[in-house]
Amino acid sequence: MIPAGEAQKPIGVFDSGLGGLTVLKAIMSRLPHENTVYFGDSGRAPYGMKSPETIVKFSRQNMRFLQEQKVKMIVIACNTASSCAYEDIREKAGVPVVEVVAPGAREAVRRTRNGRIGVIGTRGTVDSAVYIRAIKRYAPDDIFIAQQACPLFVGLAEEGWWTGDITRQVAEIYLAPLLKQQIDTLVLGCTHYPLLAGLIAKTAGPDVCLINAGNNVADEVWQTLASAGLLNEDAGTAGHAYYTSDSVQQFKRLGGAFLAQPIVQAERIDIEQY
Repeated sequence: MIPAGEAQKPIGVFDSGLGGLTVLKAIMSRLPHENTVYFGDSGRAPYGMKSPETIVKFSRQNMRFLQEQKVKMIVIACNTASSCAYEDIREKAGVPVVEVVAPGAREAVRRTRNGRIGVIGTRGTVDSAVYIRAIKRYAPDDIFIAQQACPLFVGLAEEGWWTGDITRQVAEIYLAPLLKQQIDTLVLGCTHYPLLAGLIAKTAGPDVCLINAGNNVADEVWQTLASAGLLNEDAGTAGHAYYTSDSVQQFKRLGGAFLAQPIVQAERIDIEQY
């Protein structure tokens, strides 16, 4: 039996910065009654160029902070952290843990028409080959997968440079090798990339289907909570708390654009103490 009040506990979400707010947005839309706690580790971003050992260390600290907030679930809303630290966090969290790689991989396999899938992500995500393994889990043996690291996309997204000539030129350079491989499906393997989706789609062309896993992650969150009897059935107004390891003003200004609604209050924390 679920103890009284457990379902009202918040969902904890962490990311290396602001990109995970695109996942949080999908969760808030899919589960409007759920309380949430979001932590964006902007002070130590980007994770994509760091070693797996460092990413695991940071992810454990993020987990401990969310545990302190008495969350009922943890969502790793970061592809790099999902690829390097998911198993570690799942073993230690003491609550259900959802990551962002598998939902996107499944959707890519479902949507491809010619069996040729492209993946873009941070250097850490690409080097880990986590998407290759995940896609092959759900796909036939003859599936073709091409990857491309796009490290500059994170900075462009966090600076709010979602359109314009510089971003377009970077996108053309990054996507050219994938388009030569005749991909028809492109996985946005970083939660920052949906902010650039319009420009990426224009660069890739109308024949390439973009996969933004946010909605698929939200579905998995719903299914996991429902299976555990932890869905919040309280129809009252949900509460949402925001924390960052860097500038609160920057987080509120850019984060509101990521979330597509104002962030009225946020708090800076010293994540290293965890």
